[in-house]
Amino acid sequence: MTPSTPAPRSRRERPAKPALTYEGIVATAVRLMEAEGLGRVTMRRLAQELDTGPASLYVYVAGTAELHAAILEERLGAVDLSPAAGGVDDWSDRLVRLLGSYMSVLFEHPSLARSALVARPSGPNYLALVEGVLALLHEGGVPGGQAAWGVDVLLQMATADAAEHSSRGQSSDAEAEHGAAMAALSGASPARHPRIAALGDDLFSGAPGQRFDWAFHAVINGIAATPRPAR
Repeated sequence: MTPSTPAPRSRRERPAKPALTYEGIVATAVRLMEAEGLGRVTMRRLAQELDTGPASLYVYVAGTAELHAAILEERLGAVDLSPAAGGVDDWSDRLVRLLGSYMSVLFEHPSLARSALVARPSGPNYLALVEGVLALLHEGGVPGGQAAWGVDVLLQMATADAAEHSSRGQSSDAEAEHGAAMAALSGASPARHPRIAALGDDLFSGAPGQRFDWAFHAVINGIAATPRPAR
């Protein structure tokens, strides 16, 4: 052995790797998403980050879909649930604010918004979000059966809206496509499309925030006014 050649190091002398835990796996997955995007958070990539084999992770997480759901569950802890605790303004306005906070969490990571369309979290943060929505519907006098179905509609709507806008934000052609759609509607023939021509520019009126608030109030009012079908 030459003086410049390092002496072999026994495996026993290496520092022990921290034990795998579900919490540690999810925390590492969240950090990986923030650094590289959700698309890079696979079981193989995560195993590489944790210096272990993918098979070791399957003891804690069933697969990539469950891993993404766990990431979503962790991020749901950032949703502002204070509107559900009460306030001086109307319950429906507070419900819209709560849903807006949920959407803001999804907007922070566009790929997470799209994943949330199919991810099914089931942890305490998700339960707290559902409970907050139900509490506000209850405060507004919405019957329990309608609230039970309505919470799913509201969260799906918020998730889909966040996914749509985040996808547009990542598309280099989004502005051109939006302009083309506006031009098509503005130039619609009154003879062939009389209702489009009659409404004209009103089809594009209102700031995005105004349209967001109106849409959610329309759905909330519909949930409150629409009885469930008889079984």
